Amino acid sequence: MAIRAALLHAGATVLTQLLQFEPPDADHLTVPCSCGHTARFKELRAKTFLSVVGSVEVRRPYYHCPHCSKGQHPVDCELGIAGLESSPGVRRMEAVVGSEMPFGPACEPMQVLAGLEVPAKAIERTAESIGTEIARRDKQEIDRAKQLVLPIVSKQTIPKMYVLMDGVQIPVVAAETEGRTGRTEGQRARTRECKLGAVFTQTTVDKDGRPIRDPDSTTYVGAVETADEFGYRIYAEAWRRGWEWATTRIVIGDGAVWIWNLADQHFPGAIQIVDLYHARQHLWETAALLYPNDTAAKKRWMAPMKDLLDHGRTELLVEWLREIAAEHAGTQPGLAEEIGKQADYFATNTPRMQYPEFREKGFFVGSGVIEAGCKSIVGVRLKQSGMFWTVRGANAIIALRCCRFNQRFEDFWAETRAA
Repeated sequence: MAIRAALLHAGATVLTQLLQFEPPDADHLTVPCSCGHTARFKELRAKTFLSVVGSVEVRRPYYHCPHCSKGQHPVDCELGIAGLESSPGVRRMEAVVGSEMPFGPACEPMQVLAGLEVPAKAIERTAESIGTEIARRDKQEIDRAKQLVLPIVSKQTIPKMYVLMDGVQIPVVAAETEGRTGRTEGQRARTRECKLGAVFTQTTVDKDGRPIRDPDSTTYVGAVETADEFGYRIYAEAWRRGWEWATTRIVIGDGAVWIWNLADQHFPGAIQIVDLYHARQHLWETAALLYPNDTAAKKRWMAPMKDLLDHGRTELLVEWLREIAAEHAGTQPGLAEEIGKQADYFATNTPRMQYPEFREKGFFVGSGVIEAGCKSIVGVRLKQSGMFWTVRGANAIIALRCCRFNQRFEDFWAETRAA
């Protein structure tokens, strides 16, 4: 560690010497000003900033515009430090650690791994700033998709492509829930829903006929936004991944109405599948209504119902549920109403619950990929104890994390540095 500290100090010393600029020659005494006039060289000025080898000082020309009274340092733009206190390399590190862990604890890996003393607020500002820029670029692509200005995707061989959608609640500050009703009657909302989408491909099945997701084929998109806005987001991602070239197109969701509305709007003709495990959960909820204090009775009731669901006999399942609701209508109208709602759920989604047919064709029938995404993309970073987000801050971190999970961060960084 001592050797490393000495090398970093030597590097900072050398870099400082390299960044001592001379006054401009006679041909470069003026530069264009943003106001449309000309700024003239005044003097050399020094600035200290944090680089990957430590604190360094740059001494560079300063230009002043007499028309608008604004000054500028052109060298700062070339070095990527205009209006900033750290170099691009440091901000890249801050973005990575800030996307992975709370900003306070992120100071430790910056110090231990990079030898840099960085305050938590700097990590927060950088991570959210870079995430906001990623989100801005994503929005530009989404806006083009709204106008049907889509990127040209080279022809590909994609046997099956899946689109999955789900929602996950994240804690937010009180100002972000003003006027919103909470899940508990009479209480204000304390969370906002982040809508998350995943796209992946499938080429093969295993020896038992179970589908195998193509390695490294999963990409995620997400934001705290309306269903309508999210629809264009997931549509743009699917198109970017080659949706038009997929032989078989499948949308999987948990049965939420907004998911199927988006599937109909943006992915017409795709096979729609309700996640089998969510469907089973609805049956367990019904069993809990019927036998709230009898675990054995719940299991006995579930066995034949689960068998009907797994074998695609949803019509008979709906018929049985309606009969049960009718039996309780006279004595327990509240219970009958709840069971009736469950019957409606299965009746509405019957075409999406043909699980034997889906399995025979080698399709996935579960939404485990998006469930995992809700935890790994959103939950582990944005739902830790004591966290409360603004929508802007949450969306910035979500955009940053999706970009990194999708292995596009290096491309983004290269484009940013080249701009």
